[in-house]
Amino acid sequence: MSSPVLVWFRSDLRIHDNTALATAAREGPVIGVFLRCRRHWQGHGLGANKLAFWSRGVTALQASLEGLNIPLLHRDLDDFSEAPGALLAIAHELGAGSLHFNHEYPLDEVNRDRAVASAFATAGLSARGHHDGVAFAPGELLTGKGDFYAVFTPFSKAWHRQLSADRLALRDTPAAQSLMSIPSDPLPEGPPLQAPPIDESFWPAGEAPAADRLARFLRFRGRHYKRQRDFPAIRGTSELSPYLALGMISHRQCLQAVLAENDGSLAEGDAGLTAWVSELVWREFYQHVAFGFPRVCRHRAFQVATERLPWRNDDAGFAAWCEGRTGYPIVDAAMRQLVATGWMHNRLRMVTAMFLTKHLLIDWRRGEAFFLRHLVDGEFAANNGGWQWAASTGTDAAPYFRIFNPTTQSQRFDPEGTFLAEWLPELADLPPKARHAPPRDLLGGVDYPPPIVDHKAARARALDAFKSLTTD
Repeated sequence: MSSPVLVWFRSDLRIHDNTALATAAREGPVIGVFLRCRRHWQGHGLGANKLAFWSRGVTALQASLEGLNIPLLHRDLDDFSEAPGALLAIAHELGAGSLHFNHEYPLDEVNRDRAVASAFATAGLSARGHHDGVAFAPGELLTGKGDFYAVFTPFSKAWHRQLSADRLALRDTPAAQSLMSIPSDPLPEGPPLQAPPIDESFWPAGEAPAADRLARFLRFRGRHYKRQRDFPAIRGTSELSPYLALGMISHRQCLQAVLAENDGSLAEGDAGLTAWVSELVWREFYQHVAFGFPRVCRHRAFQVATERLPWRNDDAGFAAWCEGRTGYPIVDAAMRQLVATGWMHNRLRMVTAMFLTKHLLIDWRRGEAFFLRHLVDGEFAANNGGWQWAASTGTDAAPYFRIFNPTTQSQRFDPEGTFLAEWLPELADLPPKARHAPPRDLLGGVDYPPPIVDHKAARARALDAFKSLTTD
């Protein structure tokens, strides 16, 4: 009998279309490993919502693996630096000859995986990483000058132009292997989470809920996606971001489903479906940016010149933003949605991020950290990319003079104030059109604050701050 093969699961919690698992299963009997580095994750900003969803995802993965007679071993570590020793110890204990894993692209993860590969090579063992979460490995798509793309549109064009069928081919699901004498480890309990997690019923973990959500989206909402995705009162988005972030579904599965719905095309055809494909390509773009420009993983601005921006140390303003008490209803409703559900509509992520960075002139890194601490779909590359876009410090950055007016955004994308009434019940009795900027005389005794900053004055202040970068 051949030596067992280890598969190290991380943010790829699935048995279907998993490159590392499929490759390992062709070599020999598979043993799964999951390293829980909660202290490291918390130290890098992940909050209770993401960690709880991750934990439930591992539980679902273990059940799926047991159906294939693949045991899953658990180890609790404090820090990524302990990963090489922990994995080598398992390999030596079980006589495993090789390790397979799927690459992750933020700097800490890249360094961790390089250390693991080096340790295995020193021990005379094989450790092989696979580019599973992206269609193109970072470095495969480059500009004509041989650089990583810093702008999305040419990246997207190159992505579509060079995409081939083999890059989207689904990996084989392993057949059930002979029953092994090694049992799975009991699921670890672990220390208490930092805060009570969100209601879990809306985010059931595992491959089956992810596949069901994809099917429902494509059946009922996919073709309306471009028209409806910006309206937070409408359930118009896929709501798949938590599942993609932890690999409970793959980008290939999503794109193959679009091909089946859209006459074999990803770039042409139904406008709703192609718009959603573009969002999947954005996710991949930010993975390439994290790898190709590692300074963004070090709390640095992508646009280096913007590191001289005179951010304001406004703790009271930041607290009002976090608590949904800015006096701008669309901002406040969105922030309350985030804290209550662990998720925020994408249009509102842009509105709230631009409000913090442009209206309050507060450093985008504070908002980035707050989002990561609360989002169930918290993922470094996408979160960092979105925040730097809104702050005009990143790739494809919004021009610094693009400053959303929260009130007009609210009027445009929640015209009847339906979303506002759901998350700001104190405004629900106002006439719908009055909810966007409540007149003080209509509020009566309602406890809702006036705007903490005037839009025109805040806009002028932000413009002056950015202009100062060119005159210093």
